[in-house]
Amino acid sequence: EVRLVESGGGSVQPGGSLRLSCAASGFTFSAANMGWIRQAPGKELEWIAGITPGSGNILYADSVKGRFTISRDNTKSTVYLQLSNLKTADTAMYYCVKALRSMAPRGQGTMVTVSS
Repeated sequence: EVRLVESGGGSVQPGGSLRLSCAASGFTFSAANMGWIRQAPGKELEWIAGITPGSGNILYADSVKGRFTISRDNTKSTVYLQLSNLKTADTAMYYCVKALRSMAPRGQGTMVTVSS
């Protein structure tokens, strides 16, 4: 059974940073594409980043390119999302997904709130 557990969310001021983590289990993590998606209050799910098993191919949505960085540690079965220069528009529930560019399967999410 695929299990994805996100952590690291919280409240931060505009311009601030956070690092999200996603601990994966139930599958061969080192062979899996992984990604992050988010859902802002009242809005649809938005794909934001994806990474291939060996980190050789990394993709970002235009909305986060240059501000967010996805990475992974295959020895820890964990994928990360470094959020920098956060904006109020980045306020959302952030989900880890076992996919490069799709929305599922995903974890339970971790909330990021950007507010002054």
